[in-house]
Amino acid sequence: MTDTALSSAPPLRRSHPRGALVAKVFEGVCFAAATALLVMLGGLLVSLFIGGWPAFQRFGLSFFTTTTWNPVTDVYGAAGPIVGTLVTSAIALMLALPVAGGVAFFLTELCPAPLRRPIGTAVELLAGIPSIVYGMWGLFVFAPLFSKYVQLPLMMKAEPGSLLEKLTTGVPNGSGVLSASIILAIMILPFMAATLRELLLTVPPAVRESAYGLGATTAEVVTKVTLPYVRAGAIGAVMLGLGRALGETMAVTFIIGNAHGMPASLFDSGSTIASTIANEFTEATSPVHSAALVALGLVLFIITFAVLALARLMLRRAEQRL
Repeated sequence: MTDTALSSAPPLRRSHPRGALVAKVFEGVCFAAATALLVMLGGLLVSLFIGGWPAFQRFGLSFFTTTTWNPVTDVYGAAGPIVGTLVTSAIALMLALPVAGGVAFFLTELCPAPLRRPIGTAVELLAGIPSIVYGMWGLFVFAPLFSKYVQLPLMMKAEPGSLLEKLTTGVPNGSGVLSASIILAIMILPFMAATLRELLLTVPPAVRESAYGLGATTAEVVTKVTLPYVRAGAIGAVMLGLGRALGETMAVTFIIGNAHGMPASLFDSGSTIASTIANEFTEATSPVHSAALVALGLVLFIITFAVLALARLMLRRAEQRL
């Protein structure tokens, strides 16, 4: 065929690939879903700010620095619930993280093969128990035992003026900040353990076998091989557990004591943002009371957002180090 014939031939048209229209529709649906999520998040933030603005306008900075919470005189200070939320969540994380890590490492490194699936399934089932069940168990079972075998002996042994006395002052009825923290730790422990276990299972077997082949012990494999391998995901799992502890409502409401003042000790009664909203929202008759509760919801939203942002920052730094 000559060059003239080639130049006069009609240009070839590329046929549309199969599923091109479906792909465009799929992209549009995904974009709409992501946009809707951002719109809902922004709408939630704006609605909370508008609803809580009367409280911010009336009390100003004292809303965050005072502990007075008096619906009779319409004077509200959120320092007590804010501190209670942060303290109980921090203590719960400190108690749950070592145990969750131990459970995850045991299931992946030390547990006999026939027991791995049953124990792993039990951990996942514990993670799915409703929070109100934990709260009822904490109030009717854990609190009496905690009062009899922990609170009373420690308060009896505390010398006047000692640090132990300052940490254990309060009414030995089984409820308080430490009791709520322990219940929160029990709640987030299965979730963190199951997540860490799934992360550890992603470590290639060849990596572990190479470390064992070089003579490493189990502890060395865990601390120097598997844990650094999943470090980024482990940080995310820990922060997700902390986020759940920050927003927990019913279990904490049952056992923390629901006192609006600043807790003076680990055994003292306190409150959290979520428990305060759950206890008083149906009884808020005045506009200022309702605005104060909505403002508490905004504060909890900001705290949770800050925790997740911190998790993203830590994940980014961990990825840069790898």
